[in-house]
Amino acid sequence: MSRDVFAERMKAIIGCGTHQEYQELFDKVDATQDGFINWDKLNSFLLAVLCEKDEQAKATEVPQWSALEFLPVKHKETIQKVIFLKSSSRYLTISKDGFLGFWGENLKLQEILPITSDATKLKHLWVTSLVSLENVNKIAVAFTSKEICFYDLLSKEECPCQYKLHGLKAAPICMDYWYDPLDASESILAFGDVSGKVQVISFTAALLSLFERPASACEDEDSTMAIHWSQLLAGHHKCCHTVGHQAHHGEWVRQVAYNASLDAIISSTTSDTNSVVLAWREKSKKHLKMTSFNIAQGIHAFDYHPRLNLIATAGIDNKVCLWNPYVVSKPVGVLWGHSASVIAVQFFAERKQLFSFSKDKVLRLWDIQHQLSIQRVACSFPKSQDFRCLFHFDEAHGRLFISFNNQLAVLAMKNEARRRVKSHERAVTCVLYYSTQKQVISSDTGSTVSFWMIDTGQKIKQFTGCHGNAEISTMALDADETRLLTGSADGAVKIWDFNGYCHHTLNAGQDGVVEISQILVLKRTILVTGWDRAITVFRPQNFSHVSIQPEEWKGGVQHRDDILCAAFLSPQTLATGSYDGEIILWNNSTENAHHVLHPDYQRLIKPKLDTEAHKLFSVGKSSPIRPTADQSTLGASFSEMDTEGKNAVRKLYFLEARKNTAAAEGANLVSCGGSGYVRFWDTFKKQLVAEFLAHCGVGSIIMSIDKLNRYLVTGDSDGWLKIWNIEGYGLHSGKNKITEPPALMRTLRPHEDQISCLEMCELGGRPLIISSSADCSISVTHVCSSPIWIFGQEKHWQIENCIPVPKEDTNLRENEIHEKSLEKFPLHPKEESCLDPAEDSLLDQKNSEDSVYDVSSLEDINFDVKYKGRNFHKKRTHKPYHSEVMQKASSAFRSLSIGVLKELPEVHQPAFLLDHEKYFREEPEDWSQVPALPPLSETLKAVFDEKKLFPKEILDRERRAKQLCQEISSEVKIKRNKK
Repeated sequence: MSRDVFAERMKAIIGCGTHQEYQELFDKVDATQDGFINWDKLNSFLLAVLCEKDEQAKATEVPQWSALEFLPVKHKETIQKVIFLKSSSRYLTISKDGFLGFWGENLKLQEILPITSDATKLKHLWVTSLVSLENVNKIAVAFTSKEICFYDLLSKEECPCQYKLHGLKAAPICMDYWYDPLDASESILAFGDVSGKVQVISFTAALLSLFERPASACEDEDSTMAIHWSQLLAGHHKCCHTVGHQAHHGEWVRQVAYNASLDAIISSTTSDTNSVVLAWREKSKKHLKMTSFNIAQGIHAFDYHPRLNLIATAGIDNKVCLWNPYVVSKPVGVLWGHSASVIAVQFFAERKQLFSFSKDKVLRLWDIQHQLSIQRVACSFPKSQDFRCLFHFDEAHGRLFISFNNQLAVLAMKNEARRRVKSHERAVTCVLYYSTQKQVISSDTGSTVSFWMIDTGQKIKQFTGCHGNAEISTMALDADETRLLTGSADGAVKIWDFNGYCHHTLNAGQDGVVEISQILVLKRTILVTGWDRAITVFRPQNFSHVSIQPEEWKGGVQHRDDILCAAFLSPQTLATGSYDGEIILWNNSTENAHHVLHPDYQRLIKPKLDTEAHKLFSVGKSSPIRPTADQSTLGASFSEMDTEGKNAVRKLYFLEARKNTAAAEGANLVSCGGSGYVRFWDTFKKQLVAEFLAHCGVGSIIMSIDKLNRYLVTGDSDGWLKIWNIEGYGLHSGKNKITEPPALMRTLRPHEDQISCLEMCELGGRPLIISSSADCSISVTHVCSSPIWIFGQEKHWQIENCIPVPKEDTNLRENEIHEKSLEKFPLHPKEESCLDPAEDSLLDQKNSEDSVYDVSSLEDINFDVKYKGRNFHKKRTHKPYHSEVMQKASSAFRSLSIGVLKELPEVHQPAFLLDHEKYFREEPEDWSQVPALPPLSETLKAVFDEKKLFPKEILDRERRAKQLCQEISSEVKIKRNKK
């Protein structure tokens, strides 16, 4: 089938796609460029693509682990090795004192046996390593007595010693065994010792006998046969031969391994010279060719992946490096994230992932393709500082063994069979959009934080145990999106980087259990609110230690109930909402409150509370404040407390895109919460502009708003979402509040339980809604109409292919919305000025020209209501121009006059162009008439004072820097004098 025929038929059969797309598919299938393809080529191509996608999905799949379990071991000394015997489906553990433990596949201890050597007594025995000889049902054990003993596992007795290899030049401390699966007679035993030597024994008839038994030896099969190392070197045993090297120059060989695909022996030390040595076997099999890697500070361990052809090294310098065996100059990849020395690495071969374990007991799982840490596990490991760790991953059973001295712990992978798609194991509490990397960050009640790709739904990485066992209640990102802040029910806020390292812990609860409801990261402060009536403030410029204590909030306690949420509008407006329905407006610069908003009343707040009122607030009672005449008409007295939370404010959002509009009039703050109501407020006029019932009979609700303030999303306790169009809603403040709801665009139910958090974001011009729920799931969908995708589902999605990019002229759209709003809410001349008639006439006399004045006072909290309202909206209208009356507009440019221009008079050339000599004639200058300047001492009014010129903060910082320099210089001088 040719290229054009294939494209036409595919388009006709499938019914979608373009002719060009099918031609591109043809080019991919026709790899040999023959100009035609058949059914076999197409099937082969599709199978290859599907296999590649399956491998990519496995590479980013994060395993779920059961709780860490410590096995009831009976070892009294350090566990040296854990292996799995495939022939008998048993686990073997061996300790330093020579006790061998047999475990069933169910991890039940079956028996424990002592093994000894004839040359040494049990109390002097020290086992260094253990390997399994699967093809001959034996195990090899290395001792500090410079011998290796081979034990038979099929004997009727308790593991008799069949061979004993003695006379070694140094004590072997690590071993590895390999056999050919196609010819089990050929096998290799490699071991390294404390003198830096690596020795290899190649067996050619392992199924018959490992070593040749001499004719004079006893015929008893159970007797131990002793072989001296010099006999092997001399070639007395025809069924095996030896080869070795001393490339490590006296350094202890920490690990050794033979790899058949490379036909090389890999060994490592903790030295920075010849840290990893590859000894390639030549054709004669009796000589080795050396290549080595020099790694700074050396390594603790390594592992090799034959399919990826990569060597992973566990660096003492906290790095995990990936090496190509044929390139020794530099690594092909460096995995950053550990904050302590890495002591073990092992590949997860099936998924092409890598485990790494560091000395601070942090386990990480890495995606090799993207070189990202996709999981961080910090379990409750033993807290001992000095320990010997053993790391072994049994991929067949999905078990990870980690030993700490004589303790053995196991992490078991969970089976991924679930009926309902879950994003987390526990209820999800918060979601954030990480716009820099186009990722979604989620947290749950199990103190786990996960990272997801929003365009595909793949999980990138996961941090567990972030706050121990405490629930993570909220999260936030800093302005640069370089740090993640998590708040939990234990009253702590932690600041993390995206490698899972905690830089600071903010003690918001002051060592008390306080559930944190919101973290607000501002330019110079971090505000924390929760089940407390006060705002907790931290100042990042004072973060000099890991544990940070809160500082004083100058405004004191103004709320009479727990603060549930907060919002900020630049440059300095802060709003906080509480359980009793009050919204308090603050000046964030002075940290003083100046007004209270409530659906039933409003009140002013003095900058500093009286001591008596403060005492009353401290016991949960309200102080009797007399409302003004204007306030009394708004509703019930503020002293009536909302004990049932019907007016509780759960979320606050400032409409920042309406900043110009709101400065004149209209709603610029949205709140929601108790009883399912959404309210729009005008914080300039201190007025409730609109309210509507979004969800009926479901109690409290939450919400989110996009950055352009076009869409409002609300969610309830039953898992329902509603999407509203609020572009033209509440643009004008009138005497009567608006009760009609905005246009409802969509209703959907992405969850089965209560919606815990909502987040709106934009991806490539597509407005998206991210929601989390107590049903352990996180969903994403488009605002208008699209499928609902669940993070963690088996099939990944492609948002770019599923949702088209909306094409819309935003400028034209804004003009249409503004014109419609003017038609709906026409402005009358009486509403254009908030001044009294007398004051207005005085201003008219002073300002005779056409102008617009918009004067607002920042220090208005001590003024009465009339003067305050007057200062916020001091407007003057234009005079009539050519019999046309201009309506008041909501932005500065719309208030300009656009009448017909007058005809310009005829323009003549200026006089200086007509007569050059008159204006540009050079005349001698008389310097005698120039007055002399007075001396500086007479004109200087005051002596230069550095303290008054610069702020106190800069002077204090310079003083501390000078003091620090003096201390350092004095210390250096003292050290020099001592020398």
